Amino acid sequence: MKLTLKIWRQKNAQDKGGIVDYPIDGIEPDMSFLEMLDVLNEQLINKGEEPVAFDHDCREGICGMCSLFINGEAHGPDRGVTTCQLHMRMFKDGDTIFIEPFRAKAFPVIKDLVVDRSSFDRIQHAGGFISVNTSGNTIDANTIPINKHDADKSFDAAACIGCGACVATCKNSSAMLFVAAKVSQYALLPQGKIEAVDRVLNMVHQMDHEGFGNCTNTGACEVECPKGISLENIARMNREYLSASLQG
Repeated sequence: MKLTLKIWRQKNAQDKGGIVDYPIDGIEPDMSFLEMLDVLNEQLINKGEEPVAFDHDCREGICGMCSLFINGEAHGPDRGVTTCQLHMRMFKDGDTIFIEPFRAKAFPVIKDLVVDRSSFDRIQHAGGFISVNTSGNTIDANTIPINKHDADKSFDAAACIGCGACVATCKNSSAMLFVAAKVSQYALLPQGKIEAVDRVLNMVHQMDHEGFGNCTNTGACEVECPKGISLENIARMNREYLSASLQG
């Protein structure tokens, strides 16, 4: 395959940045999108040019680091996959592909296609956990009966990998789907009930503090989420937030 890549290049957070064209040839349809970028970077290095910086780690659709905006879509044209799981057979010979970083105030660009998503970490630190007594007197979690429906819903919410596709695709750069998934993960379990009030209040407060936009129920976040996190989690978080505010 012969392609034209239009890639966002930005030296650092202060640099204005811009799109640079890169023609590339010899791309196999079975290559992953990141393998294609590896081929490009090898060519750039051999020519003595600066390679394109992009995030990656597991390349198995688990870590969520490979966050790229491809032809105007978070993680590209396929559905239910991260960028590392996107294959070049989704494109045609001669295609022009635009590759940009995720755009959001709370996701500042570090370099080229790499953005700082530590805002998600700070939201998680604000309440996305369960305090456990590790004194040696802990109760085995498996001894607590949990409704199968609730357990399944909790597991579905826990599938969120924090990639940020929901934020990147939202017209308001809202992080509601991410936060809702993390709140729902615990709200559905008896272990999460003890800190439920503080958890949702603190996580929503931190989300607002980070500069994410508000949710207007467009639904694009669910469409682009590689793990299919449902909008019903946002409804659950809103109920949890209302209840916590009234208990206040």
